[in-house]
Amino acid sequence: MAALTKEEIIQKVKDGGKLAGEDLSGLDLQGAKLMRVDLSGANLQETSLPGAKMHQANLQGANLAKANLYGVFLNGARLQKANLTGADLHGSDLSMSVMSEAALPDANLNASNLGNVKLDKANLQGAQLEESNLTGADLRGANLQGANLYRANLQEADLEGANLQGADLRLAKLHRANLRGANLNQAKLAGADLLEADLRKATLQETDLQGAGLRGTDFTRADLAGANLEGADRDGARGFRR
Repeated sequence: MAALTKEEIIQKVKDGGKLAGEDLSGLDLQGAKLMRVDLSGANLQETSLPGAKMHQANLQGANLAKANLYGVFLNGARLQKANLTGADLHGSDLSMSVMSEAALPDANLNASNLGNVKLDKANLQGAQLEESNLTGADLRGANLQGANLYRANLQEADLEGANLQGADLRLAKLHRANLRGANLNQAKLAGADLLEADLRKATLQETDLQGAGLRGTDFTRADLAGANLEGADRDGARGFRR
């Protein structure tokens, strides 16, 4: 149960006050203006914030589990170790935000802008990222097991050591992405663009790469046991072995 009303929160923000550690759970804060507000450690579980303007807000360690963040503006926000389990972030702007070690299992991030976001060591298991923009994103060591990345844009993203086992990456753009040492076992990469991607030491056991673009891709010491490469364009691929 929230300790503050919506009106009290708005007034506190206007007065330059902080909301760190406050209980705002379950409140309807649709369209609220919370730019650069300190919400670190706050409880926003199941809070409704669609369309809210929260760019550059501090949400480190905040609880946003099952929050409605549809279309929210969180660009440049700090969300390190925040809990966003099952949160709805469909169509949100998280570009340039810092989300290192954040928990996002089963979160809905479809059609969201995550360009140049820091998601290193984040938990995105089972997350929905269909048609999302992750260009230049830092996903080193992230857990994306079973995530839906259908038609996602991951060009030049850093996925070194990431777990993508069973992930859906069909028709995804991975041009020049760093997938060194990544786990792509049983992943779906049919029709994906992996032009000049770095897959050195990656594991791709039983991975579906049908019709994938693999021109100039580096497979040095990669494990492709049981992978399906039917119709894949391997022209200029390096270190290829099965």
